[in-house]
Amino acid sequence: MLRTSYSQILNSSRDFSTAICHADGRLVAQAEHVPIHVGALPWAAQAVLNRFQDGIRPGDVFLMNDPYHGNNHLPDVTAFVPVFTGNVLRCWSINRSHQSDIGGATHGGYNPGATEIWQEGIRIPPVRLYEAGVRRDDLLHMISTNVRHARDFEGDLAAMIGSARLGESRLLALLEEYGPETAIQGVESVLDAAERRTRANIASWRDGVYRGEAVIDDDGHGARDIHIRAKVTKRGSDLTVDLTASDPQVTGFINSSYANMRSAVAMALAYLIDPDTPKNDGTFRPITVIAREGTVVWAKPPAPVTLCTNHCAQEIGEAIIKALAPACGDRAMAGWGRRFRIAIQGRNPNTGRQFIWHLFHARPGGGASSAGDGWPAAGEWQAAGGIKFGSVEVMEARFPLFFRRHEFRPDSGGDGQYRGGTGSILELVMETTEPALANTAGDGARHGACGMTGGSDGAPHHYRLLSGRRKRVLRTKETGVRVQPGDVFLVESGGGGGWGDPARRLPEARRADVENGFTTAKGARKRVSGRR
Repeated sequence: MLRTSYSQILNSSRDFSTAICHADGRLVAQAEHVPIHVGALPWAAQAVLNRFQDGIRPGDVFLMNDPYHGNNHLPDVTAFVPVFTGNVLRCWSINRSHQSDIGGATHGGYNPGATEIWQEGIRIPPVRLYEAGVRRDDLLHMISTNVRHARDFEGDLAAMIGSARLGESRLLALLEEYGPETAIQGVESVLDAAERRTRANIASWRDGVYRGEAVIDDDGHGARDIHIRAKVTKRGSDLTVDLTASDPQVTGFINSSYANMRSAVAMALAYLIDPDTPKNDGTFRPITVIAREGTVVWAKPPAPVTLCTNHCAQEIGEAIIKALAPACGDRAMAGWGRRFRIAIQGRNPNTGRQFIWHLFHARPGGGASSAGDGWPAAGEWQAAGGIKFGSVEVMEARFPLFFRRHEFRPDSGGDGQYRGGTGSILELVMETTEPALANTAGDGARHGACGMTGGSDGAPHHYRLLSGRRKRVLRTKETGVRVQPGDVFLVESGGGGGWGDPARRLPEARRADVENGFTTAKGARKRVSGRR
């Protein structure tokens, strides 16, 4: 996938995931990329099964992206390759990839101005793109006509399908070597073993009913301080997560689809159990989820939902982890920085071609934990470092951009026994020769990443656009931002939350923070005086 995909968002930033599901849609195995992608796949696989039932054949390839048909959000197009032995469906090889553009009213896959899903992009319910090995070119042409860069979309889709077919060939080799029945029995054993390990983890936590909440800045349409509330009941080795007290769905695109909400719940548990426990269907069997349709965590159609894989997914996970922190001791890590991306559409003067560029650089900081300080510039919680920023030099070669400054942001990580990871500072100069257009999508300019067990919150984002002598603050949810040649984006991304009592941070750790530029001398003095 990395070697053959066309778009920067995939071949550099790795915003894709691969997985294997059982014939009935249960998650069997996943690559270590983007947790929020994979946790939603069982609902997508089930939607394909429900739509085509007994009509699935060898050589078929299915496609979908619709969050109201089992997907999480529209930019994540998902390709499904069924794996057969004889005429028996054994499993699914799946690739889910975030597209650089998915049509709709704005470029880049996110529309902060959307008030209904049809304004966000083309909706693809489960469809059969290949029928018994033959591609339906009319269907492919219809889909690619509805996105801005059809060539890149078709190239990325070919890479996705090639990736899933390679998974199919390797699965077929496994099934042939051990025999289908033995191999599938092995799958069941793997799932059962993951359940046992997860239940053993949960059983060691304290029984009780716990509550946590997280707050989203706004929806871009006037709603502010939108609350996600989790009540988590822990009994023995079982967890019941109740999200029904979350705020009602809003006008803007922070609402969550059902599959995305379920994925966020699974993601939260995955962060609390032993890291070497496989993440599959067995892992998540101990969880019962209660939610109410019409809330921000489970929106009714046709609400827009495109930002949900970031926000409110991150806040769903945050509320659950905050709730369970008193129960599971040192396992609860502090919050990671929130997503704030910029998508720029313009013409590259070096090639004469239109381009869409997504800001994956200047990542926010990761949250601290009982294991130590948070990772600097690691990204957001719902990806946990799985999404990368590409080479600065490659970006400058491929796009009309100049990275004048790209470094860690001192004093941005939350204080604690272990410090939150620092965010980033970026000065990005536009080297276009004609005006470009940008939009933003994200959160965290008011509420920073949460501290945990006495740690401080990380600093929030601060993004600005310098155009001539005029400097203005960029909001997290804007469309139609005019970008002139020579304009400069001034980005200061948020830091991760701190973990534990700041009074317990070792003096030598504070000195090292100053020496390494993670905190300034002034900031260090402020933190020490704040402890008193």
